[in-house]
Amino acid sequence: MKLQVAIDRVSLEKAENLVKTFDGLADIIEIGTSLIKDYGLLKLKDITSQKSKSQMLGDIKTSDEGAYEFKQGFKQGFDILTVMGSASLGTIEKCHEVSEQYNGTMMIDLLECSDEKIKEISHFSSAIYCIHSSIDKEKLANPGETVKRFKEQFPSIKRIAVAGGITLDSIPELNKYNIELVIVGSAITSADDKVEKVKEFKGVIDK
Repeated sequence: MKLQVAIDRVSLEKAENLVKTFDGLADIIEIGTSLIKDYGLLKLKDITSQKSKSQMLGDIKTSDEGAYEFKQGFKQGFDILTVMGSASLGTIEKCHEVSEQYNGTMMIDLLECSDEKIKEISHFSSAIYCIHSSIDKEKLANPGETVKRFKEQFPSIKRIAVAGGITLDSIPELNKYNIELVIVGSAITSADDKVEKVKEFKGVIDK
């Protein structure tokens, strides 16, 4: 399992410093949606060009204009981009095509997706499917149990990420289910010693 650290709702200067801090420690560094909305993809080229060891994810949450938004995201140096699972199948297909063209990765955010919708979009074998609890709603009460049920319902989906209130205590249970990555935000970015906190998470994550 890999660790993705999400950076969001901070100044551009702080985001740049956090990317430097987490580079090489986190497997993936996420530039969050609010940060992208605040400063724009073009401005964030300054951040993506800094990294050297970690992959960079742009949480652009595409809902339409899939080809255009994904091309712009990959051109700015991101390795992984997000599309909403609630988007049309056509939009997701265009995002997938562009991801293949740029040798990038598409993450499908399953926020508020019905089981029927997930089944409809479950055939993108190279995509990462993110089980995601809304920040405006409740956090995942039991991430491990949520993943267990998800894998039982959608056995064809192999690449799974989990986001939404993940803490150190969540990790041992998640380790049981062979998911691809866990996404952690404030539990790391709000810590007094951020480097030590990343190391703590990495220490309990099964490789």
